[in-house]
Amino acid sequence: MQFYIDFVTANPLTSAMLQFAILGTLGDVIAKWIIEKKVSAPFGLAVLAQKMAEWALLAVMIKYAFVGFNGFVDSLVQHGMLPELGLWGRALAVSTSMNLQFGPFLVLMHRLLDNLVARQKNWANIDKGFMSLLWFWIPAHTVTFSLAKPYQIGLAAIWSVALGVILGFYNRKKA
Repeated sequence: MQFYIDFVTANPLTSAMLQFAILGTLGDVIAKWIIEKKVSAPFGLAVLAQKMAEWALLAVMIKYAFVGFNGFVDSLVQHGMLPELGLWGRALAVSTSMNLQFGPFLVLMHRLLDNLVARQKNWANIDKGFMSLLWFWIPAHTVTFSLAKPYQIGLAAIWSVALGVILGFYNRKKA
């Protein structure tokens, strides 16, 4: 575990990109398995590589948001605009501010990049992506921001797998 902590501390962007490239893409693959009701190679090698690059790019944005919104909440507390917060209160404040301000941008960017990879224009159900900020991401990131900083991006990448599973079941084909 110390190797992981040392690696993510010394390489914050690279480690975020690697974790999301692997786990975010895994979430896409599992969702496809659930939707199609079969375990297969749902994407060709070129599409798989593009999806990994997409997730790596999203990871950079996410890492910057994690750092920035931690600072945002710290600044609000410092200026007396928020009270001193305990662990869970601070985690909720960071999660809520990040997901309500940065989250809509990320939902749009994720769909835009998905569309580029798929070579299509699919904006169907984007409202569900926005709603996931409320019912999934705010609670999930509250847990995330309660952890020590070296573990936060890793858990966020794991959450992307969890959401892929949830969305896979939501979008599965009827028999």
